Amino acid sequence: MRKPICSFLACFVISLLATACGGGGGGSSTADNPANPPPDSPNPNPPVETFTLSGTVTSSASQLADSDTNDPTRPAVSNDTPASPQIIPNPITLGGYINKPGTGAEGRSQVSGDINDFFQADLLAGQRVTLLVADFEQADADLYLYDSEGNERANSINTGEVESLVVPEDGTYLIRAFAWEGATNYILAIGTPNTLTHFSSEEPRIVPWQAVVTYKDDPLETGNDFHSEDITRGLGMEQRAGGRGRGRLMALRKGHRLAGTAHNFGFTRDPDAQARWETMMAIKSLRKDPRVRYAEPNYRVNALAGPNDQSYPLQWHYPLIGLPDAWETTTGDPGVVVAVVDSGILANHPDLAGQLVAGYDFVRDPSSALDGDGIDPNPEDPGNSLNVGSESFHGTHVSGTVAARGNNQIGVAGSAYASRIMPVRALGAGGGGTSYDVDQAVRFAAGLANDSHTLPQKPADIINLSLGGAPFLQSTQDLFDEVRAAGVLVVAAAGNQANSSPLYPASYGGVISVSAVDAQRRLATYSNFGPGIDVAAPGGDSSVDLNGDGYPDGILSTDGSISDSGMSYGYSFRSGTSMAAPHVAGILALMKSVNPNLTPADIDTLLADGALSDDLGAPGRDDLYGHGIINAQRAVLAALEATGNPPADNPRLVASASTLNFGSSSTSLALVLRNGGKGDLALLDLSVSQPWLQITAVNVDAAGLGDYQVTVDRANLSPGFYAADITAQSSINNLAVQVLVSEGGSNSGIDVGVIYILLYDPVLGEVVAEVSTGSDGTSYPFDFLNVPAGAYEILAGTDADNDYIICDAGEACGAWLTIDQPIRIQVDSDVSDLDFPVEYLVSLPTTTGTGQSGVSIGTQRAEGDQRKGNTKRLPAKDD
Repeated sequence: MRKPICSFLACFVISLLATACGGGGGGSSTADNPANPPPDSPNPNPPVETFTLSGTVTSSASQLADSDTNDPTRPAVSNDTPASPQIIPNPITLGGYINKPGTGAEGRSQVSGDINDFFQADLLAGQRVTLLVADFEQADADLYLYDSEGNERANSINTGEVESLVVPEDGTYLIRAFAWEGATNYILAIGTPNTLTHFSSEEPRIVPWQAVVTYKDDPLETGNDFHSEDITRGLGMEQRAGGRGRGRLMALRKGHRLAGTAHNFGFTRDPDAQARWETMMAIKSLRKDPRVRYAEPNYRVNALAGPNDQSYPLQWHYPLIGLPDAWETTTGDPGVVVAVVDSGILANHPDLAGQLVAGYDFVRDPSSALDGDGIDPNPEDPGNSLNVGSESFHGTHVSGTVAARGNNQIGVAGSAYASRIMPVRALGAGGGGTSYDVDQAVRFAAGLANDSHTLPQKPADIINLSLGGAPFLQSTQDLFDEVRAAGVLVVAAAGNQANSSPLYPASYGGVISVSAVDAQRRLATYSNFGPGIDVAAPGGDSSVDLNGDGYPDGILSTDGSISDSGMSYGYSFRSGTSMAAPHVAGILALMKSVNPNLTPADIDTLLADGALSDDLGAPGRDDLYGHGIINAQRAVLAALEATGNPPADNPRLVASASTLNFGSSSTSLALVLRNGGKGDLALLDLSVSQPWLQITAVNVDAAGLGDYQVTVDRANLSPGFYAADITAQSSINNLAVQVLVSEGGSNSGIDVGVIYILLYDPVLGEVVAEVSTGSDGTSYPFDFLNVPAGAYEILAGTDADNDYIICDAGEACGAWLTIDQPIRIQVDSDVSDLDFPVEYLVSLPTTTGTGQSGVSIGTQRAEGDQRKGNTKRLPAKDD
């Protein structure tokens, strides 16, 4: 059993104290001779005053941990066989760990292995179960689904970072995560039907017992140094087509080379499924042969219309603010440009390529720029570390929310996906920068004289600033006055300190300050507020899954990751006011696309009149939401009205959410019904499909549109998973909202594993104290004792793979106050109520510049985080 853990520095101090206070050793002292008493000692130094820091780390019932990870600190409950599955709720985001014997870090399962994790869940037809494999470059994990009769109903047995399958019908199922090779963390996500379109609802069809194989060292020209026949025979294949230097169509010998395949535990599969499984197993074995470069199935294909923007269904934040309705009028215009002044851009990201105009890099200090020089014409974000989660690519995430390419059948869509982005780099290593560099970047974007001695071909129409930290500077206020006079709109994030203190640049005059709301249109717990707030927009809350898609309710956008194999491009969920601001910037781009003559003064007037938003909070402008939550449809219609050519009526009933997930504990959630277009519309009928579900009007108009409260009566619900529908009929159209409820059972507690909480000194650049804690069923209380005065940050996370680093891919992670912006705590007295969430920060894959696919799952750092390198490493744990 491991001893309690302390940080390296804390252990070192304890060791010094033990040496100083312990007896023994040679030599003599006048203190040992009573005939020679020592002289009077000077007054000792007064003791250093220390303080106590305490708080609570929280998780969510929508997030859970595998019951037998590799961390020996956490008592393990085996879920290794079908007879002992871990019962889990639905929907869920679950972090786990599996390994073959003898692989992975030292820990509970390193020697014996933890090949299988079985989970039992009640699932609905059409739900998608996805396994995100964290360490896919070194390990291979597969996903299986079995019904209660012992039949294998679906599997996903590829070799990349994503395994995904669809539930065939309602029922109770066993879900199996299987380690085919190596050791890996993983994320298991179960979401509402048809919410993830990374893959079609059917497994791709293959030709059984065929593979397309490419050999290494296979010259295009004829030679005697390459004997393909010897390799073919050795691998149990017969060549049917193809040739040197290219793919060869090979016939596989049935039953050959199936060593290391999965034990089936007596489950049955039909002959076609068995043939597919054996073919995939043989191909996986071929991929391990050092002479084989590629081995792929021979897929059956047919003509089809591919899906648009695969992960758009996970962008819950767009329907919340009426973007799909606005897109019926405009998706933006290539001539409208939004400058993103931030950490730079990943220009080759497949969802951003072609969406950019020329920008600039204004990071003056070469040591911070990390690109070998100071200011230069290339705004590419170089990244700053090979450590997982140490590079945020903040500007890339913000840019995707503004204008990631839409209708390209991959990834996500931006708010104004036909408009363009001007990347202007002002933040360097660790997401840090200087007020001077930011000012120069703003000047460039607005077409004003700047230190680059160049100007953009066309000034930006809108500037987005998802950054902050400097105090008020009159020179910067003068700059924004000049930018405004040039007709350029400026949008800025209000900040993540959860207080009313003004944050700049958001609080400068002439800048639109944006606070953040969650999926229920409530002020996010981290968001700043106060008299400077102009409008609210979705910023997300990655600690919950209120829409039941199986993923955190963060803002999904473009992202990247650096590993030993190079740069990977993908998509991640993040939360913060940094994520809220680009929604507003994108909607302003839509407005400028239909009415290029709009001025900053026009926008101010429309905003004050309530023409661009839906009122939230106290009537009229308030300090939480400003003039309300931004409404893209109303904004675009207001821009068209201002041209004197209003659009034709197109009323349509829309809801703020398509799914409400009550999980295992919630009893009340909000739903908004509104007119998503222009013209007359009235609600005629509102009904629910189950007696335990109720919907009540809270604040509605004469047409029945407005705010409703949806409640669940759990009193008579037996343990299980429930689904119901809310049906709304209007004078124009009808809609349905799905409701999901998980009730009772052993899965209703809060448990993402043992959480390690680190006290970090940003001046020393070291972890100076550490505590670990388990869940009490609802949360994770903690305290730090004997803390000297100073400034600190608090980080927290799990260590499922037991590699002594928290916040790895597939592990829970958090920071006070948010991951997006860890806040320094000035300690000169006891501090309590340091409460913050941990969550699984999930990334979804796309392509990569190195031939590997996907990005890692893990922590992402954003504005305000000045740490360099990976400070999340745990000190050695004694066994």
